[in-house]
Amino acid sequence: MTKVLVTGSAGFIGYHLCKRLLEDGCEVVGFDALTDYYDVTLKERRQQMLQQSPQFRVVNERLETDGALHDLVIAEKPDVIVHLAAQAGVRYSIDNPRSYVDANIIGTYNLLEAVRATPCAHLLMASTSSIYGANADMPYAETHKADTQMSFYAATKKANEAMAHSYAHLYHMPVTMFRFFTVYGPWGRPDMALFKFTRAILQGDPIDVYNHGNMERDFTYVTDLVNAIRLLMDVPPERDAPVGQSDSLSPVAPYRIVNIGNGAPVRLLDFIEAIETSLGRKATRNMMDMQPGDVPATWADETLLSELTGYTPQTSVPDGVAAFVDWYRDYYS
Repeated sequence: MTKVLVTGSAGFIGYHLCKRLLEDGCEVVGFDALTDYYDVTLKERRQQMLQQSPQFRVVNERLETDGALHDLVIAEKPDVIVHLAAQAGVRYSIDNPRSYVDANIIGTYNLLEAVRATPCAHLLMASTSSIYGANADMPYAETHKADTQMSFYAATKKANEAMAHSYAHLYHMPVTMFRFFTVYGPWGRPDMALFKFTRAILQGDPIDVYNHGNMERDFTYVTDLVNAIRLLMDVPPERDAPVGQSDSLSPVAPYRIVNIGNGAPVRLLDFIEAIETSLGRKATRNMMDMQPGDVPATWADETLLSELTGYTPQTSVPDGVAAFVDWYRDYYS
């Protein structure tokens, strides 16, 4: 039986990944601080559902707490670690940058040190499509230069990638970094557009449409994302073993970056129309300028993911949005 440590286990993606791993027969150790960045009740409910499985146990602590991750990794000796915990949000990083230093920089350093002391077979870590920043060459490929981050959140994630690469090189630590593209679905985060739009439309409130709707996102349904992570867990990077010309495998370390996206940009206005269709209601749209730190478009090149796993995300936006709306109506009924 594989033992997997998942940081951010009560988060949106962490919950879905833990649920999938438990269904696959894995032993899962969760780590989550249950922070109040958004509704703690939502995180507590996710954690309670996971705790119904005898194969799941959790430690509620902060990444930046000295010794917490070190002691846990020594005690559990997981086969695989999936590091999803982080301070998320592009716009919040402008208002409260220190929280990103604590969780994303110090917290990730603590994890890397823990794995250095007690190695595992594969460390997988969440990054973000925001890494690509002002890069206008799309679809984004993992081998593209990514040095023009537009938000402090993205800058901390870029730092995480560099930190992980150095540890992979120095300590022969197999590391896979995921770059996620606008993940959505049931049990999603209340600060994300789908959640905010659904709530506002049902309450009869206007929705804020930034850049006057001239935005495109590579929306990725959470189940597709989890399927990709699960498959990548079994493909640790090996030195000098690239899978093709599109491979981002480091020439000096067992380290690889992999995009996980739907591979098709969707106009924000089309996304809103899918929400309206699922709700059976029209939105009142408040057209606004672009927000600081945001980018007009994202689009993943999914070639490497396909080459490594044979898998590409499949869920259409109308189907994914409908699944979220069904969950939302049921949860908040």
